[in-house]
Amino acid sequence: MSDFLLSILLGIVEGLTEFLPVSSTAHLRIVEAVLRLDLHDSFWKMYTIVIQLGAILALPVYFWRRILQFASTFPQGERGNRNIFTHPLSLTLIAFVITAVPSWALKKQIGANLESLQVMSLALLIGGIVMWIVDVTFTQPRVSHMEEMSLPQAIWIGAAQILSAVFPGTSRSMSTIAAGQVAGMSRPAALEFSFFLSMPTMIVATAYDLLKAIAPNRKTAVEGNLAPLAVNAHQWVVLTIGLVVSFFVALAVVAWFMQWVRTRGFVPFAVYRIGLGLVVLGALIFRLM
Repeated sequence: MSDFLLSILLGIVEGLTEFLPVSSTAHLRIVEAVLRLDLHDSFWKMYTIVIQLGAILALPVYFWRRILQFASTFPQGERGNRNIFTHPLSLTLIAFVITAVPSWALKKQIGANLESLQVMSLALLIGGIVMWIVDVTFTQPRVSHMEEMSLPQAIWIGAAQILSAVFPGTSRSMSTIAAGQVAGMSRPAALEFSFFLSMPTMIVATAYDLLKAIAPNRKTAVEGNLAPLAVNAHQWVVLTIGLVVSFFVALAVVAWFMQWVRTRGFVPFAVYRIGLGLVVLGALIFRLM
């Protein structure tokens, strides 16, 4: 497969799965295993960072009106009943901090799990079962909009997101949506907060990985992270294709998903996760991956 076709394929996979509750990390790792791709060299590691950046950019583009609306009403909120700790933007940052600190402390374990298809397959399977149970059990929400969220709910969702960092395959979307539903949020409210929480989480994580890629030092070299890159013209085209494809696919997915959850639940995604997890586990048992 040519680099250009591979870039389009991986950009589509990233864009399709980054914000759906099915784990983009697991899907990229599975594609790598199925196609026998060597994505562990410096350039392809850089490529995975770039396509994730493309997906990230879809969120502020889609939610720009909501972001401006929240910013213009900070900190009192639209109804004047919020404060600096309970405004939606504050709750997003608080949930991010709750996630970021433990994730930073556990980065070595996270790095090890990123290489394990077994961990990812189990996370897909267990996460699918949890999502199914939550979606059919918590059907009487108390909170219909992000503007009505409480501080304890944000803390709870931030803590739940740690699972997706430590166990790749869990999915940021799955953990935050399910946690929101358990905390009494409606599906659309939980999904919207999941998207808002993804922005600082993914921006910081991607910036950290990008920094390691373009400005490595002795410490990062010892830890086995990215080495200095000399990107040629061909590789710049490959990177650009991946970024553009992942951006537009992710933008379409976010728009579609926001409409989907207003009338439907998450059970189809749970079934897909369970099926995919079982398939990958079976392939590992029979040494097909």
